[in-house]
Amino acid sequence: MPFNELRKDFLLNRWVVIATERARRPTDFAKERTQQTQTNSCPMCPGNENMTPPAVLLYLKSNDKIVKDKDTFSLRHKNWLIRTIPNLYPAFGPPKEQADEECIMKADNFGYAVGHHEVIVESPKHDEHPSDAELPQLVHVVDGYIDRLQELSQKHYVRYVSIFRNHGQEAGASLSHAHSQIIAMPFVPTTVAQEIEASLVYRNQRDKCAFCDLLEQEAKSQRLITEDENFTVLAPYASVNPMEFWIIPKNHAPNPLNLTNPEKEALAKTLKTTLKALKDLVNDPPYNYGIHLSIDKKAKEHYHWHLEVYPHLAIWAGFEKNTGVYINTIPPEVAAAELKKAIAT
Repeated sequence: MPFNELRKDFLLNRWVVIATERARRPTDFAKERTQQTQTNSCPMCPGNENMTPPAVLLYLKSNDKIVKDKDTFSLRHKNWLIRTIPNLYPAFGPPKEQADEECIMKADNFGYAVGHHEVIVESPKHDEHPSDAELPQLVHVVDGYIDRLQELSQKHYVRYVSIFRNHGQEAGASLSHAHSQIIAMPFVPTTVAQEIEASLVYRNQRDKCAFCDLLEQEAKSQRLITEDENFTVLAPYASVNPMEFWIIPKNHAPNPLNLTNPEKEALAKTLKTTLKALKDLVNDPPYNYGIHLSIDKKAKEHYHWHLEVYPHLAIWAGFEKNTGVYINTIPPEVAAAELKKAIAT
């Protein structure tokens, strides 16, 4: 009987048990999904714009061009392609009457929850999620991410901008309309801060970027899922989540602010292709994805942004919560092979 494998993350001080003795096939996780019906009360659907706060960014159709605009309290635009709105129940809120000095972290263990919490409505079509969206529409979503990152990262009280997506109720999506979220905050979250610090150590020791090195090492490994001229998709060696995969740009950069138009289209295509493969393979499972990035100019040389996809196929119980060590029942090599096969069909 084979031994379970103990693997350490290539960058973080994090351990994962690859449970080969309890290994499962990806299709073992496929469940019957209850189809959520669209209702007239969906606040994200066209015609219900007054059910949400005014949009802070809109992409509007104007002849053959895309025009960027905003709503006002008296005017809610109708012919939008994507719509970015403040979250009605924000985790972080913009500064009000506090002095500027109070808008950032006051000490290592105290600060105000100052920032911004926004929702990007990805399409006027209720069910146009990335796996099913037309490619031009998904490019608008990528552009929306970058536009909001550009504006929010310029605010003096913002130290990090988290761009993420929850798909399915089990993954935390309270509304079924296709949407992503953006949270700007006054500190760098723990996981990304550890990645940035470890990347700096790696750069100082080896005179190369850890992620650039990873791309080179994994180019011919069993964990490579797909790649094009701009992006590589792989199942990480010490995957925490069953069927987890990362989308990593081949061009070194700390964040996606300077993506070219071809790179934006390539990212949109990669998202669509890989998420469709996941959907087909595991019957549209719940998932989360998030972009890891840095807006600190000092991290330019040593940090490399990327997008991580976490299918919601396991429930963390007492062992994981008590130790921070995770048990993964699908080896990343198996996940990569199955996703590669699904992409090819």
